[in-house]
Amino acid sequence: MTSPEPPIRPQLAVSGVIFREGKVLLVRRARSPGKGFYSLPGGRVEFGESLHTALHREVDEETGLRIEILGLAGWREVLPTDPGTGHYLIMSFAARWASREPVLNDEHDDFKWLRPEEIGDLKVTGGLHEVIAAARRLV
Repeated sequence: MTSPEPPIRPQLAVSGVIFREGKVLLVRRARSPGKGFYSLPGGRVEFGESLHTALHREVDEETGLRIEILGLAGWREVLPTDPGTGHYLIMSFAARWASREPVLNDEHDDFKWLRPEEIGDLKVTGGLHEVIAAARRLV
């Protein structure tokens, strides 16, 4: 089996700022890209899939949670920094926890429910603080 060719176009992705009792769910990436960094659950949008459907699917696959999507909080572009790294346009949505407790898949090795002001010096992905602040305005 040969490794897939790196994408030649930007890829569309979604992420969710999931609020529960004033806290946000952060998940720590277990592998590259971003191994060891806390981030938001989410991932690539599949062809023919709406952004909301993709977010519900990704959150379910990564955490097992059910959510209510509140609205678009913002977007972030991640440009390739090294050969073979991706170019992503990430649409980030504010969401509210609806049911279930987190059960992580193999993409993540830890999670935390934190108030935004408690994130402090935690190792987080770029733009995380800004998207959480934007999402907070929609809750």
